[in-house]
Amino acid sequence: MTFKTLLKAAAAVAILAGTAAPALAAQKPAVVGVPSSAVDAAGRKVAAWQLAHMDNFDYVPVTAFRKDTEAPRDWIQAAFYIGLYTFADATRDPYLTSAILKHGEAEQWGFDHRPRHADADATGAVWVWAAGRTKDPGKLTPIRARFDAVLADPSEVSLDFEPKPAKGDPYCQVRWCWSDAIFMAPPAWVALSKVSGDKRYLAHADSEFWATHDYLFDKADHLYFRDSRFIKRRGDNGHKIFWGRGNGWAFAGIARILQDLPANDPSRPRYEAVFKQMAAKIVTLQGEEGYWPVSLLEPQKTPETSGTGFFVYGLAWGVNHGLLPRAKYGPAIDKGWKALEGALEPDGRLGWVQRVGVAPDQVGRDDTQLYGVGAFLLAASEVRALAQGSASQGQAKR
Repeated sequence: MTFKTLLKAAAAVAILAGTAAPALAAQKPAVVGVPSSAVDAAGRKVAAWQLAHMDNFDYVPVTAFRKDTEAPRDWIQAAFYIGLYTFADATRDPYLTSAILKHGEAEQWGFDHRPRHADADATGAVWVWAAGRTKDPGKLTPIRARFDAVLADPSEVSLDFEPKPAKGDPYCQVRWCWSDAIFMAPPAWVALSKVSGDKRYLAHADSEFWATHDYLFDKADHLYFRDSRFIKRRGDNGHKIFWGRGNGWAFAGIARILQDLPANDPSRPRYEAVFKQMAAKIVTLQGEEGYWPVSLLEPQKTPETSGTGFFVYGLAWGVNHGLLPRAKYGPAIDKGWKALEGALEPDGRLGWVQRVGVAPDQVGRDDTQLYGVGAFLLAASEVRALAQGSASQGQAKR
């Protein structure tokens, strides 16, 4: 049976039926106002729809980066599979796990043609997960070769996003010079360090992360500019432009870094401090319907589910891991999750996902994308733990 056939037949049916995972333990009192069974059902429904549409992306307009969507090793699919493996682990679902492993086998655990680009690094996190899941270090050979080449000749190019060749990416994109990169690259480097025991990967990720942070993080508003072009730019209302999904990428990325960062790492308190600062700001910017605006300092105009998904994930992760108090952040998580559920079509398609871009933009009900689904599944993985009234990884609660 081929990978595509598996996804469109057995996997999708089993996911929707909920028969792929063992029965859940008896539920404890809810922390948020949704039962874990409802969260699981929503996650399975979204995963089933997306897995059934991995061989035809006609629903993505050609002008909305369809070719990038079709690329199996690029960041768009990587973000989906990162959410999928997180949800697969949370639900212990063998069908989802099988789908991810078959994807990796089809791609031979490899990368695209860009040797030093965070967007191309992103799929590395999926390969690291697969190596750990199957206890097969051979799956790490391509990513170690890729990252070792960077370590052998690290770049010191400016993080200024403006300079670029006549054709191709800005020069700075050989480093992590835009907020999205915080989700794409450093979590993969930190995860590889954890599974391989090679501290060089962690040292590089730490150094480059803080270079990006110091360049793009606004110390007054505790949010990230998307890249250097936005530092002095202002919106129509005169406010700074903080892209919703751009900050969602960063917030979720920091949570993923902390997930694998050693407890005694000297940088951990600093990561936690930034995470808490962002959380405190983010929770004040949520719209009345539970979504976050595409431009965080401007009024909410329409639903938007990709940034919202990442924010719900990060906030729920923080509560589950004892970094954020439930009393303060639980209502925002609950409201955000219900908003995400409200954006689902009856067939499981997730709507209101802002298209591929670099800044706040319009979004419509029919807009959907793989990274939006990835964000939804990340959120579901953490919200289900809250709904069960238990802390993720057995961490102490506050």
